[in-house]
Amino acid sequence: QVQLVESGGGLVQPGGSLRLSCAASGVTLANWHIGWFRQAPGKEREGVSCIEGDFGATLYADSVKGRVTISRDHAANTVYLQMNGLIPEDAAVYSCAAGYGCYVRAGQTLLRNTQYWGRGTQVTVSS
Repeated sequence: QVQLVESGGGLVQPGGSLRLSCAASGVTLANWHIGWFRQAPGKEREGVSCIEGDFGATLYADSVKGRVTISRDHAANTVYLQMNGLIPEDAAVYSCAAGYGCYVRAGQTLLRNTQYWGRGTQVTVSS
């Protein structure tokens, strides 16, 4: 059974940092393209970053570029999302997903043929 499990969310003050993790079981993340998405209440889901499974190329949404870094640890079968300089607009449920390709459209990152989703981790940015 394939599972993607996110962790690392929490409450942080504006300007703070968080590192989110997407740990996989039942699937080898290195063989997949992995995307991070977020959804705030009353808003559409937004793709914030994506890492390709072959050469590890990375893509970022315009809204987070320069503040966020996606990376992966093959040994741990985990993909990370390091977020710095958090602002209140970053508050959302962050989820990871596995699919077959990363691309950018309308300023956000997207994932082709998404096969698996995690359940998400809540990020709250507030003073």
